[in-house]
Amino acid sequence: MMFTRSAIRFLSLISVFAAALALSGCLTQQRTQGYDISEDNLAQVRPGVSRQLVEFVMGSPQSKNTFGDEEAYYYVETKIEQTAFGLKNVKERTVVAVYFDKKDRVVDKAVYSLEDGRLVETVSRKTPGFGQDRSFVQQLLGSLSL
Repeated sequence: MMFTRSAIRFLSLISVFAAALALSGCLTQQRTQGYDISEDNLAQVRPGVSRQLVEFVMGSPQSKNTFGDEEAYYYVETKIEQTAFGLKNVKERTVVAVYFDKKDRVVDKAVYSLEDGRLVETVSRKTPGFGQDRSFVQQLLGSLSL
């Protein structure tokens, strides 16, 4: 069976596309940043247990916060997919907040996911300063008063 030149080009283009698609799966890496929070560990953290048990089961918290007589521990697990080219994509995020009373006993816990988060816009405006914006060389030459 004889193929035309355009059919051969089309088949070679399809094979290159299929090879690129197959290789793209090999170029990504999935990893976990922060804590590896398991359901078994979460089940052990319940109201009434001590702070020492929480630290034994979950580990040291990533962050602590104090609200009057109460304190909170935060554990964050982030699952990231990273390509071989350094591009990162957050696939899943879990934040566990454990709240303690003044007797170091768990009052409550909350589990938040990526969907519970909010995006915060950063402001890129510059605050104007006095004088002129000059480079290092301009400042150096200006201080010599030439």
